[in-house]
Amino acid sequence: MPEKNGRRALGYNVADALLYPSSMETAMTGIYLDYNATTPIDPLVAEAMLPYVHGFYGNPSSGHLFGRSARAGVDHARAQVASLIGCSPDDLMFTSGGTEANNHAIKGVARANHSTGPGERRDHIITSAIEHPAVTEVCRWLEGQGYRVTYLPVDELGMVDPRQVEEAISPSTLLVTIMHANNEVGTVQPIAEIAEIAHRHGALMHSDCAQSVGKIPVRVDDLGVDLLSIAGHKLYAPKGIGALYIRPGLRLEKLMHGANHEHDRRAGTENVIGMAGLGKACELIERNLPQYAAHMSEMRDRLEQGLLSSGVDARVNGTRRCRAVPDEQSGAERLPNTLSISFRGVEADRMLASLPTVAASAGAACHSDTVEVSHVLAAMNVPEEYAMGTLRLTVGRFTTTEEIERAIAEVNEVVASMTPIPSAAGGGLRESHNQSTAITAIPYPSRHSRESGNPGILG
Repeated sequence: MPEKNGRRALGYNVADALLYPSSMETAMTGIYLDYNATTPIDPLVAEAMLPYVHGFYGNPSSGHLFGRSARAGVDHARAQVASLIGCSPDDLMFTSGGTEANNHAIKGVARANHSTGPGERRDHIITSAIEHPAVTEVCRWLEGQGYRVTYLPVDELGMVDPRQVEEAISPSTLLVTIMHANNEVGTVQPIAEIAEIAHRHGALMHSDCAQSVGKIPVRVDDLGVDLLSIAGHKLYAPKGIGALYIRPGLRLEKLMHGANHEHDRRAGTENVIGMAGLGKACELIERNLPQYAAHMSEMRDRLEQGLLSSGVDARVNGTRRCRAVPDEQSGAERLPNTLSISFRGVEADRMLASLPTVAASAGAACHSDTVEVSHVLAAMNVPEEYAMGTLRLTVGRFTTTEEIERAIAEVNEVVASMTPIPSAAGGGLRESHNQSTAITAIPYPSRHSRESGNPGILG
């Protein structure tokens, strides 16, 4: 990816920061390596949103000129998103984001399809131990409503074994919901194989694709899913917009009641501005995905090599292989932009506190007598002495070589200056009391992170 003019080569103009009084210093000095948490709005996406900010402000449900212009924008955006994932526009429902899409998919299926006939009840859901809270918390809520949920373990690479799906599934299984790619370590799951198993047993398949869309190809037919969730702010669209693919003929109970918006699936006047942004973001991905992925992979690999070659005791969590070159032994793949790296005996939250210009996320929070580790690292059985020093570093389409080199130098300097400490005396991993699996991990994000302001992996 050309970098002659720094960020401008990828569509970013530093002058844009002048629009925001407090952002110039960050834009000039900060190193943003937290793209899995959220992405900046692509300038071309912002440009596509402007007509609906200033001109086409009518209600899309109104029949006059202003309303028809807004409706045309909604229809165009829906077609752009549908084209990216390979579905009909009629099969796509806009939401307020990935969390709502996941809630609507899982709760909607559970409420509308739990009874398949006289005396028959499908009340079993299968998910994994490393899902985002937007899935796990929904599943736990459904457990309180009488549903049974199986939380499948993962291996040391963060992979779900399809054979365990086969073993867990039963005639009462209604839904299998497995994320396409993990937000912390980037492991890509074998969704197509899992979907085939689900369908063979009469169950439905949902996948949270918030992290995969925009980084690797995502097509509903290739994955074989019945439901697929998208989050706009993960793919250079604004926050507060997302989408849910719903296979034709599938019944979902509504979460939002009111007028018959979104093909009578979700009530509420449409967020036309956000929809226009999501549509344009998807158009850019469809047009440029190979270039985007190649650039992210180059930046991530440079960062990974620079940190691992420093001589400190460190390990990469999950597979080292990218999407293009799967792991030869396991077939595991990783998102092209994601690096989860653990430094032995070092505290992640202390590292980030010493890196004021590097925006990243921590995989653990350390206290006087305990180490609180993310549920993903715990499920992967990452040793505590490594897990406690885990950073999630995620690059994006605007990341530059100069930023990567600065980040390598700053992280290596901080790690070298920190004396490795022994495992927390008498501590170990703190058991979470709201986990229904055997995982010993904190809730996500950690209570300590929320209360003290310490960094945590948030998305």
